[in-house]
Formats: sequence, C-alpha cells, structure tokens
Amino acid sequence: MPYYPFGQDDIVRNSIKAHPNVSFYIYGGVVYYNDTPYQTGSISDNINGVMHVPPGFISLYEYNVDRPDGGLIYPFLTKDGSLTSFKTITTESFNSDFQYGDIVTGSYPLSASITRNFFSSSTQSRKELDALKNTMNYYTINSEHYAYSSTNNGSSWDKDTQKVNLISIPSIFYGSQIKKGSLELNFYVSGTIIGTIKDERRNGELIQTGPVGSGGSGSIAGVALYNEGFLMLTGSWDLTNGQHTEAYNPSDSDTTPNWLKFAVGAQDGIAISSQKSAWTLGFRGTSKTQVITMFANAPKGLINHSNNPTFLSFSDSKQASSGTNFYIEPPSVSIKNIVSSSYSDETPNFNKETYISKIGIYDENKNLIAIAKVATPVRKTEQRDLTFKLKLDI
Repeated sequence: MPYYPFGQDDIVRNSIKAHPNVSFYIYGGVVYYNDTPYQTGSISDNINGVMHVPPGFISLYEYNVDRPDGGLIYPFLTKDGSLTSFKTITTESFNSDFQYGDIVTGSYPLSASITRNFFSSSTQSRKELDALKNTMNYYTINSEHYAYSSTNNGSSWDKDTQKVNLISIPSIFYGSQIKKGSLELNFYVSGTIIGTIKDERRNGELIQTGPVGSGGSGSIAGVALYNEGFLMLTGSWDLTNGQHTEAYNPSDSDTTPNWLKFAVGAQDGIAISSQKSAWTLGFRGTSKTQVITMFANAPKGLINHSNNPTFLSFSDSKQASSGTNFYIEPPSVSIKNIVSSSYSDETPNFNKETYISKIGIYDENKNLIAIAKVATPVRKTEQRDLTFKLKLDI
C-alpha cells in the first residue's frame, strides 16, 4: 500500500466560532431547556427519563442513555504509585480512605442546570456574592451598575445588604461567553407578559424594555457577567402597578411580582404548590471549535492498483509458491477488466481502474491514527485526478 505525504498546502488549521441559541422556561418549580420534552425511553424505572437527569438539566457526556437505574456505567481507577485520582475526591480522603490496589470510583451522569440564589437579608451568608466582588468592580469600566457598592448619582447600594437575585448559568450551556446583546428575560403572569429586560446596550446592563407602560420601564434591573455566566437582578419595582400579587415563597411576605422573583423554583429549594407566574431566559452562547482540514490527493496515473484478490481475473491461478527460503508469485496474472461497455456484444478496451472506499491517515512513524470512509466508493481511473477533503473537529 503506497504512502503519500501531505503537501505544505494540504493541511489547513482554523477555528469556527458559532453562537447557538439557548432558552430556559421556568414554571411550577421545573426548568425546561430548549423546549426539550420529558423522554421516558424503554426502561420503566428511569425516574429521571432516558438521560437520567431531571428536566432542565444537560448530561455532560450523555452516558447511560436509557439504562436501568441499577446498571449505570461509572468511571473507576486503581490507586497506584502515580497517585491519580478524581477531582471529586479530596487529597485527605484519597490518602486515608484508600489503600494501594483499591478501586476508586466516580459516578455518571455529570449534569448541570441553571440555579437561583436569592439573598434577602444582610445576616444571610453571601459567599457567592463575595466571590464575585473583585470581578464586578473590574467591570465598572463598562457600567457603574457593576459596582459592588456605590453612592453615585443620588442612588446608593451595597451588595452586602441589598436584596439580590443571582441566576447562575453553567458554562456547558454557553461555552466561552454569553454573546453580548443576546440576553432576554421575560416575566409572565397567567400567560401574559408583564416585563421584559434585555442587554440592548451590550455593556452588561439589563434594561427593562417592555411592555410599554409597565412598571419600571426603562429602568436597569440588574447586570450580566458574560464571561462568568451570572445574572445579578436587583429590580424591586412592581411590574403590574398593584394589579397582581402572588405568594412566591411561603417564608417571604413579599408578594409583589418583580425581578427579585425571577425564576423562583429553579433549584433554589423553594417548594411551589400552585403558581400563576412563569419565566423565560434566552441568550446565545459562544463556542469555538478548532478544525483541521486535510486534502488527500490521488494523482493522475497513480493509485490504480489493488492488492485485493478480486482485482485479478478469477480464471488465473493466484497461488504463490513458497518454501523455507523463497516466496514466488505467479509471473503472469491478468487484471480483471471492469470497464463497462455501452453495447452488450462489445468488449471494451482495458483500463486499469480502482474504487477508493477508505483513506488512512498516518503519523510520522507510519502509525495509523485515523480512517476516513466515503459514503459510496469513488471510481479512480488512470486519467483522473482526485482530491478528498477530510475535516476533523477537535
């Protein structure tokens, strides 16, 4: 089998940047992701559906699809001198709980969904907000509303005491960054939209843009951290101007529909029995895929021979002679003429032809590292130049 090296211009490396749409719908304490319905599969005891994750969650590797709950696959390794372990196991636990030769196991699926954290009182632990303090102050170059605390323009706030509704979006949903200008949050009551906020200035400010005449229209309801995947909502005005009240949290006396109530029930520990409000969160992510494009050339006059036995005429003897110190192939074996004729009684002229069905990719040591297959074998004659375009996403 011949080897053909790639030329200088036969390998192209580039990056594809895409912005996939992402949407969440939150109602009744359940999160729905990209309008994905609940899928049961064929295994009846999968309480979380075919993917083994609750609604609104995404499975990282999509393992254990439609497997019974008692037969899930899982990662494992043996403790040895390399001290390799899982990130979910602490160093102390690894050293004390496992002996050399013990099997260390993990679990699948690895899943994630959006999470709501509401900070209502100054005495409540705010470690999540504290962790974002430096990041927020850094982004004040984009807008003063990122400031952790401020007394500018006659208004003041301090995230250590201010009521804050923090929406956390795992990076598995948006990639490297939430695309600026794509955020849209909607607040519904009984199917009617009562508030919409967007980052229409593309500077992180979440501005209430509608509906026309709604309470707080034009006001800034919070800020977005595009790279980190956080939405920090602080808008506390009544979106219905007193026309609607609802018990969003049994332990909270505030029944006003405002942006502090956005996404109630989204993994925040609040049990909701009945609810008229619903919310949608939409944005576009940013994914960068490294791509290698290879052009495999089949030059004219080459790659027209095959070692496949069917390449030779069936009537000829193809048995080679061999012994302890020799191997002799038949001196004259005719190649099968597979050229077709337009007429049934005519024998076409012989033309050496092959059909290319696979292309092997080798490293510098001639180790096979990849195989590309074509959907239908491609006819290769001595008069044809062929170029196969191979594309690999990293």
